[in-house]
Parts: sequence; structure tokens; C-alpha cells
Amino acid sequence: MTSETKHKLIIALSCGFAGVALMLGIDYAAGKTSTNEYCASCHVHPDADKSWKQSSHFLNSSGTMADCAECHLPPKDNYFHHMAAKAGTGMKDLMSYMFKDTEKIDWASRKELEYATGIVYNESCLKCHHDLYPEGISDDGISAHLYYDEHAEELDLQCINCHLDVGHYNPDYTHKRLSGLVRDLTNEVRSKYETATEVTAFESFEEHIPGTAVSLKMVAVPGGSFTMGSPKNEPLRNENEGPQRQVTVSDFFMGEVEVTWDQYWAFYNETMSEGRTPPEKIYKHNSTPGIDAVSGPTPPFGNPDQGWGMNSRPALTMTHYAAQTFCQWLSLKTGKHYRLPTEAEWEYAARGGSQTPYFFEGNPRKFSSRGFLRSVFKPDTAMINRYVVYALNSRNRTQTPDKVASNPLGLKNMLGNVMEYCSDWYAEDAYSALKDGAVDPKGPAEGTEHVVRGGLYSSDAAEVRSASRAATNHDAWLKTDPQKPKSIWWYSDIKGIGFRVVCDLPETIK
Repeated sequence: MTSETKHKLIIALSCGFAGVALMLGIDYAAGKTSTNEYCASCHVHPDADKSWKQSSHFLNSSGTMADCAECHLPPKDNYFHHMAAKAGTGMKDLMSYMFKDTEKIDWASRKELEYATGIVYNESCLKCHHDLYPEGISDDGISAHLYYDEHAEELDLQCINCHLDVGHYNPDYTHKRLSGLVRDLTNEVRSKYETATEVTAFESFEEHIPGTAVSLKMVAVPGGSFTMGSPKNEPLRNENEGPQRQVTVSDFFMGEVEVTWDQYWAFYNETMSEGRTPPEKIYKHNSTPGIDAVSGPTPPFGNPDQGWGMNSRPALTMTHYAAQTFCQWLSLKTGKHYRLPTEAEWEYAARGGSQTPYFFEGNPRKFSSRGFLRSVFKPDTAMINRYVVYALNSRNRTQTPDKVASNPLGLKNMLGNVMEYCSDWYAEDAYSALKDGAVDPKGPAEGTEHVVRGGLYSSDAAEVRSASRAATNHDAWLKTDPQKPKSIWWYSDIKGIGFRVVCDLPETIK
């Protein structure tokens, strides 16, 4: 062996030993910085360690404790994926520890599912929980896990979608069906209404629902003509908002706010049934009253209020069919004809006499977060915040009606908070088929999806304009529902959908 060869061999061996030493050093450092104690030492969240020690991952009958790194890093089976994730997580945590002002962090949003799915690895959950059917699992749990097993590849679903509190205890989180937990408003101490409100004039009134302690405030909306849709020069408009048409609507009453949980649970408690009123009868009721019985919703799978609270917040996640059934029930209880608004009625009411993008002053581009410049110049939210619950002020959840001011007609949350069902079938080119001068149009004669209006709490300002329109997405909104057949009452994959009611004028005042 020549001296030159020996020299190269020595260099190669030295590099090899150095590489091995470096890898061992990195692995040693990774192990040292993945301990629970190390994680807790740099957590900027004031309750992270405390809530972990109250969770079932720390306290459980098996005595097995899940470490921080076992949830918040992928398994070591794929070493490079594990180390890359650790480096990214470590850098983010270090930057937060050194530079973030903990007083300005929105800790409530860190408890939301949307945040959790980004910092928990599903493959880590499955590695620990290789048996998804442990002793003591409920029938609902077996059904859900069977469905997950059979459809795991096609589902955009993680274990944490259903088990949000197992790693960090949250006393407000509930993972069970709501039957038995629903507020029984029919048995509250408050006095029940004996009769419905008698309407003798075309003026706003408070509807009393007989047999319950619940009422609805109905606003008188004088009919008139308006230009439906948006002009081509309206900022951030969509093609489905035109061509504009002149439309006339008759007088009607509309709910001041979206149907609330208090109101919806009164319906639920009185009609809950495993049976159902056939859909053809429910939809017929929308135009012709007279059905004499109602079967109400089955229990929801999961927690439909998302843990945000009920009471006066808008009821959400019910299907279009469920909303129509509520209207049928309300009609039978009060002797009036309640229904969902047509798309024309909805836009007329939302505009409140305006023909601008919103019923208040402002340019959508100034309110919107869209566009490159928004990374430098923040949206001007002063005006829109007064009237709309949307992405920049909602804290990613619905809000109670007192958070916003009314529009000129006295209606709240027509824009934002939750999307609202209309009775119309949706068509992209619906306005092309609509004639100028149409009176009380009801939309296409048939379709597969229904119109939704108003945007929701996570919408950009562009999506809460008065003319903005969208459609239901029925199959996608039921994608992860584990029940077979899937629910006709509750959606599993959409949060911000609700509705408000319209009441036709009684014969006595027409």
C-alpha cells in the first residue's frame, strides 16, 4: 500500500468516525431535548404542563403515560422524517420562547381542532393505539372505529378529530352523543307560553312558541323592488352573482337573528325520534302549509356546538332537511306558515335598501385579507367589525347576537357568523334564467344542492358581501360521518351552517 493510499484511507476513516460521532451526538441531543422535562421547560403556554397531567394520556387505568414527543413528533420508524419534524418544531418553540409576548397570544384558539391537527401526528396515535377496540369501548366507538378502518385512505380524518382532549385536558370538551345532555327547555322553571302570538298588523312581533319557554323576534320587512346580484365592477365579485336583475318581493316577516340553540333544542326535545317525516312532505310544506305531524332529529354524533356555547348563539351543523323540518314544526305550533327565505328575499333583506357591496359603507378590497399587499398593509376593519362576525374578528367561532349592530331593517348577522340556508335550489347561472321584473321568484325548479348566503365566521370580507352566494356541498359535508346510513339531520364536516326563518303574512292582515 502506497503512502498516498494510506493517506486517503486515513482521511476516509476519519471522516467516517466523525460522521458517526456527529450522528450519535445529534441522536443524543435529540433524546435529551425530547424529554417531558425539557419540553415543559420551554413551553410558553402557561397551562400546557398542567393540562397534560390532568389528561387521560397522563392519568389512566393502565398506568401508561404518553410523553410529549410521542404525540407531537412522528414515530422514529422514519428517522429522517422524525428528525426533520423535530428540528422544525424545536426552532418554532425556541423562537416563541425567546421573542413572543405571551400576553398577546390567543390561547383560546390554540385549543381549537384546527390548531391541534397541525401539531399532532396521526401516525403516532396509531402506533400507540394499535388496538382500536379496547375493552369497554362503547357501541358508538366501535361503529366509528370500524368506519375509520374501512375508509382510512379516503378520509381526511385524524384521531384527534374525535379525541381532542386526551393529551391536554379541557373541562369544556365533550366526546359523546348529546342525547341526555341537551338543555330541556320544555321543563325549565320559566313559564311556558300557552298560546302563539296573535298578529293583527304588519309590524314586528315576538312569536311565542306554545308549550315552551322560547320565543323568536320577527321583523316586519316591507316588500319592494331592488336590483339583485352585483355589477361587473364590484370589487371581488364572482360570476355567479350576475347578470343583475330587477326583482320585486312581497311583504314578509324575518327572524331578527339566526335560529338559536335555545330555539332549536325546544324543537329537538319535543320531536326527537328515530322516525322521520318523509322529505317530500317537508319540502312541500315550504310552499303549501298543512302537514299535521313532525318527527324530529335523531341525536347528533359528536358535539354540534363545537364547545363554543349554546343559548343565544346560532344553531349549526343541521342539514337543509332538518332546517325545513324545524319550519314545519314551528308552523304547527303557532298556526302560521314559517319557512326558509327565498334567495331573493334573503338578499333584499340583507341589503336593507342599499345597492352597495355591504349595507354599510366600505370597499371590499379595503376590508379583505386577499392579495400580496395585505402581508404588509393590514385590512381596514373599523367599519366592518361593527356589523359582521368574520375571519378577522370572530376568534374562529360563532358569536352571540349582541356582538354586532343591526342593518337598516333591524336584522342582525345577515352577513357573517354562519352561512344561512335559502329554500332555492342552487344553479351557477340562476340569474341568467331569471327575468327582469320577476315577482317573488323561487329559483330553479330542481337541482342537487341548495343556496347558502351570508358567509360565516371564518369568511374573508369578500365572501360576506350582500350579493355573494354559494351552495351546499352535501356529500362532502357528510364525508366523515361514521353512521350507516349517514345522518339526514346533522352534518359532520361543516361547522358554520345555520338558518333563519321567514313567516308569511297571516290571512287576517293580507
